[in-house]
Amino acid sequence: MITIGLIREGKIPADNRVALIPSQCKWLQKNFPSLHIVAQSSPHRCFADKEYLSAGVEVKEDMGDCDILLGIKEVPIQDLIAGKKYLFFSHTKKRQLYNQQLFRTMIDKKITLIDYECLEHEDGQRILGFGFFAGVVGAHNGIMAYGNRTGQYHLERVYKQQNFKQLIHTYFGLKLPNIKVAITGSGRVAHGLLEVMNLLGIIEMDPDEYLERNFAYPVFTQLKGHGLYAHKLTGTYNREDFHLRPQDYNCKFSDYLKTTDILMNGIYWDRLMPRLFEWEDMSDPGFNIKTIADITDDKDGSVPCNLGDIKMEDLVYGVDKISRQQTAPYLPGSVDVMAVGNLPNELPRDASRYFGEQLIKYILEDLVKEGSPIIERATMLKDGVLTPPFLYLSEYANF
Repeated sequence: MITIGLIREGKIPADNRVALIPSQCKWLQKNFPSLHIVAQSSPHRCFADKEYLSAGVEVKEDMGDCDILLGIKEVPIQDLIAGKKYLFFSHTKKRQLYNQQLFRTMIDKKITLIDYECLEHEDGQRILGFGFFAGVVGAHNGIMAYGNRTGQYHLERVYKQQNFKQLIHTYFGLKLPNIKVAITGSGRVAHGLLEVMNLLGIIEMDPDEYLERNFAYPVFTQLKGHGLYAHKLTGTYNREDFHLRPQDYNCKFSDYLKTTDILMNGIYWDRLMPRLFEWEDMSDPGFNIKTIADITDDKDGSVPCNLGDIKMEDLVYGVDKISRQQTAPYLPGSVDVMAVGNLPNELPRDASRYFGEQLIKYILEDLVKEGSPIIERATMLKDGVLTPPFLYLSEYANF
């Protein structure tokens, strides 16, 4: 018998998502008799304890008897159980300093860590993630913030809707002004952004038309790798080369600064990649962007005026284009920035259901059996020891 434990989210503010929803647990225990699932009692989870109990899932406090522990966000150091196998988003593969002590503690406690972010198909495509719903919520919030600034229309917050289906109903009859929206990226986040654009009736234009024409209706354009970056010497774009040597490329987004009202950023970014624009661009009188929904949410990253996360309750802050200081939102002379790290929390039941479906489809059976190459490639620590793909973290791990 293998016991899987759904641990309570301990990071503050508490995340309300879960790796497996009650109906999925019920199906798993029915179809895999050797599998037992336990849920740690939680007051914050989007599915209540009683919903798990009704699905035949044991709910208790002590997770010490579990073989595999599934969470979502980083596990607080004091809650880590020595010698256990954990799956969660550790946010350590980029050597994030704020989680360095967490990583060192997992080594000391001889923990096996399988990071959801590292679970990939052979071609490098990520298997698990909440990106689609981050894109959906981020797109809604970006459009909502622009309406709050201009007063031309009004949208309610996503979390006030019970689910995605109800959110869609709030779009019926909404008339948007002639805005221009630039979307960056091509992954799950971008797919969520595009979903909302379509639901809102915002029309897609190719980049050239978007730049050159004015429209009598709202439009958007999607900028992927080749539309965003060009090699400094050749002027071309090669995806493999860009990911190996991003510092050899320039970003072409400056072409869009004077024509875009709302930027929705969904690109992956690291420190060697060029930014979409620089601080100096914001002080230019021609800088037209009023609202930035930075779904990727890297502080001081591809969007320089991302000054860090804001609480979901507040959602939007302003950044003065001259002083570069944070202000209240919707002020003259400022750009409104939405930078929230846990956007899918506004649609937690839908996001959790989708996550669990992918977990069951691609990972879970191999996880409880003999393993697989996919799982091996995502195992950062094995009984507290760095695995070969992650030896680059040796200094980070204080070896």
